[in-house]
Amino acid sequence: MIELRGIGKTYQMGSTELVALADVDLTIARNEYVALIGPSGSGKSTMMNVLGCLDLPTRGTYTFDGSEVASLDEDELARVRNRKIGFIFQSYYLMPRISIADNVAQPLIYRGIAPAVRRQRAVDALARVGLEARTLHKPNELSGGQRQRVAIARALVGRPDVLLADEPTGNLDSKTAREIMGVFGDLHRDGMTIIIVTHDTAIANYCRRVVRLHDGRIVEDRVQ
Repeated sequence: MIELRGIGKTYQMGSTELVALADVDLTIARNEYVALIGPSGSGKSTMMNVLGCLDLPTRGTYTFDGSEVASLDEDELARVRNRKIGFIFQSYYLMPRISIADNVAQPLIYRGIAPAVRRQRAVDALARVGLEARTLHKPNELSGGQRQRVAIARALVGRPDVLLADEPTGNLDSKTAREIMGVFGDLHRDGMTIIIVTHDTAIANYCRRVVRLHDGRIVEDRVQ
């Protein structure tokens, strides 16, 4: 599903070049459960942006689901992000004034899907994360763990090929983090491809494969 070959990413900081990724080769198949782990400055955030088609590499080739990403125009990249990749972030990014069902349904608006269908798919996605009884609640009526479940449901509602989660337990206590990782484990067993970006070894240990980055390079790639 995902193939990176010779990927490099360099940022120009005034007269200085900052190398964020250097000669990265990585292949991820369908239904893999992968942790991208590394300390601050290791390149994992840049890797997430490249994998999520949020940023293009400076060099190398990235093939996603059979398409070379560099050959896609902005509209095509937007469709990939909207239809094929579900994003989950540490800070949830929920809209506080609308119900969690409406939050979850938001990505479907951009596809022109009818309101009744959007609503049903949102309820179905919330059921997958154990929140079917909370559809009318607003985000501020939920705990942090429940809000992250809503964010996962929102990522699932578009029926993506890949879930890409950036520090999804970073704002949670250890007990709630274990619960959220249990949700990811269930989704993986259901066939979902999941990539989790984290600095936390304990979180990475929930995944089936660990890819460790240091100074923009892959220094470890192991199945566990």
